[in-house]
Amino acid sequence: MTSILTGDIINSRKNDDNFWLKTLKETLDTFGESPKYWQIYRGDSFQLEIENCENAFYAALKLKSYLKSTENIDVRIGIGIGKKEFNVDKITESNGEAFINSGFAFDNYLKKQTIAIKTPWQELDEEFNIAFDLALLTMDSWTKNSAEVFKLSLTSEDRTQKEIAAILGITQGSVSERYKRAGFESIIKLEKRFRKLIQQKTNK
Repeated sequence: MTSILTGDIINSRKNDDNFWLKTLKETLDTFGESPKYWQIYRGDSFQLEIENCENAFYAALKLKSYLKSTENIDVRIGIGIGKKEFNVDKITESNGEAFINSGFAFDNYLKKQTIAIKTPWQELDEEFNIAFDLALLTMDSWTKNSAEVFKLSLTSEDRTQKEIAAILGITQGSVSERYKRAGFESIIKLEKRFRKLIQQKTNK
């Protein structure tokens, strides 16, 4: 089992490529080397493999928070979980159930929301896609400031609000307000539930 994220940048043509492409490449690079684990194609689309399926939603959150913290940039991501039947050195030339599911989620579920999932387990798809839809009411509305605080908290959960305030040069009270507006605690609860349920399924 593996997971594939298929994504594209929303309204990329309204922005200078250099404005967001560097952030996208740097974020993708934290998950592994290109072109084996990720590739950008058609200018503003990408595929990313996360071999530990339980980390797939974390990866989507990381991509969304990093890109939205660059201002005016958002991303759509279809997550697919399943088998990988053909493995080569370029992710865009590999295939299998995970790739098919990712493409299906991207093509069919992202008309009304910006993160969706297709797995071999229909009951999980239904639960997660409803949960994602609700979480995205907050996430799609992140300002640059909210996304930045979420990003800093996500990548180091033991980092205190005081430490984040020092990094951003603002007060701890301002961090607390941004933290709440970003919906950090509720979204992380969803991420942990995702991790738990996917682990249960893939460990059977």
